[in-house]
Amino acid sequence: MTDSHNSLPTIERIKEHRENRKKNMERPVGDKQAMAVAKYLRVTPRKARFVVDEVRGLYVTEAAAFLRFVPNRAAHYIAKVLQSAAANAVNNHGLDLTRLKLVEARVDEGPRIKRVQPRAQGRAYQILHRMSHITLIVEEGAPRVRKVTAGKTGSRAQAARSARVTPESVRAASPAQAAQEKPASDDSTISS
Repeated sequence: MTDSHNSLPTIERIKEHRENRKKNMERPVGDKQAMAVAKYLRVTPRKARFVVDEVRGLYVTEAAAFLRFVPNRAAHYIAKVLQSAAANAVNNHGLDLTRLKLVEARVDEGPRIKRVQPRAQGRAYQILHRMSHITLIVEEGAPRVRKVTAGKTGSRAQAARSARVTPESVRAASPAQAAQEKPASDDSTISS
């Protein structure tokens, strides 16, 4: 029993394999989706996945704000790919930037650069410099829902300032001071 795949000459099998790889790599994006890919980035996939897992599912503006303050080299690369995906969505597909959501984020391993570290007694340790391929897909979703708190006015900073204890507020709150100030205010109303 001969397999038709094995009967092909080697060169034709390689060409067929390359064509299948290209078909599988090109993921079709939906109507309201846009994609950006960065390849051969000199950051390890494991370290990049830690950051990507945190921003997956967020809106693009929230993810960009989050990535701006992450002290990780991979975050810089991911932010650039996210910016490119958002630009693709706005310019090529006409989507609304405020409604874009990061629906798929993938970090694949690229090729490894192999180096040798000389060690004692003629030994050599292998060092692998890993590379990453980062793929981000954004999609236009429902508008973001803002939380509105009922009954509160002002900001949290104003509430914190009003609750802050200062020496003036402590002196004004003492009972002796309050008793001295009340008759003075009552006298002023009577004389006028």
